[in-house]
Amino acid sequence: MLLYALGSVFLLLFGVGMLRDRRRFGNAVCLGLAVALFTLALLATLHRADSVAAEALLIVLVLVPALGSLVLAGLLITNGLRMVRKEGRRPANLLALLCGLGILLVVALLLAATRADSPTLVTVARTVFAVACYLSFLFACFVGYAYLYGRLIPREDVDYVVVLGAGLLDGSRVPPLLASRLDRGRRLYERQVDRGRSPLLLVSGGKGGDEQLPEADAMAGYLVERGFPADRIVREDRSATTEENLRFSHAIMAAADPDYRCVVVTNNFHAFRAAVFARREGVRGHVVGSPTAAYFWPSATIREFVALIVVYRWANLAVIALLVAESLSF
Repeated sequence: MLLYALGSVFLLLFGVGMLRDRRRFGNAVCLGLAVALFTLALLATLHRADSVAAEALLIVLVLVPALGSLVLAGLLITNGLRMVRKEGRRPANLLALLCGLGILLVVALLLAATRADSPTLVTVARTVFAVACYLSFLFACFVGYAYLYGRLIPREDVDYVVVLGAGLLDGSRVPPLLASRLDRGRRLYERQVDRGRSPLLLVSGGKGGDEQLPEADAMAGYLVERGFPADRIVREDRSATTEENLRFSHAIMAAADPDYRCVVVTNNFHAFRAAVFARREGVRGHVVGSPTAAYFWPSATIREFVALIVVYRWANLAVIALLVAESLSF
């Protein structure tokens, strides 16, 4: 009963967090803890039940994560190799491949520890497994909540539709990834117009070191070439990161109207991290995602997760230090 009670507490905290602000990473953790505690409670209930069906279900619930890890490793390695072929060997494109190999390495280490008569190896394996479980839990929280956040499309009226930049092809052309954002932003703008609103479309992106013009100018040109009214476009052309996209865009909107409301557009894999940053920068609005090629999604999602881990690095380092200390104390 205690596990069910604790699960209910975290589920309640998740609900309160959603009502306060959907853009909080804490919501993802509370939801993950609630699911984990309810799952453990179910396992405990099945363990106490004296029936063949309960035992079979218990075995399934235990085996599925173990087998699923191996399947996931294979899928990540396959996707990582495809990413390298299509996008090159940049570090960001290797993330899926490295994660897949990392899963296999942890499994191999655990198997070696069970067979070798080495207390040191057992301690190392136990420590690595504990840290891997913690990071896997956070990743599951992130992916699950990011999916949920992406389904909650804002319905309110807005004064601005903000489209975040994403780099240019050959230093001057809008790539497909950015075109997807701009097309989604335009549809949201037109939906507001159909409802009798007259919003502005704010394109955000500065000039990178290898670019011939600010991303905002290329984005505006893309829209105008396709018939979008130039007088409804606002340009933010100083930013170089997602945080700066949101910070400088917020400054432009707040200067015009402190009570503005907006919707921010990025790609779906980037939406939740952008939402977390939007909350930190005081942006008055939620984030929606545009479609992304399926092969690109795993590596991009892992990159987003790593970026959020870095944002909350001190809290995560503290938890990892506690896990390592606990493992070494055995």
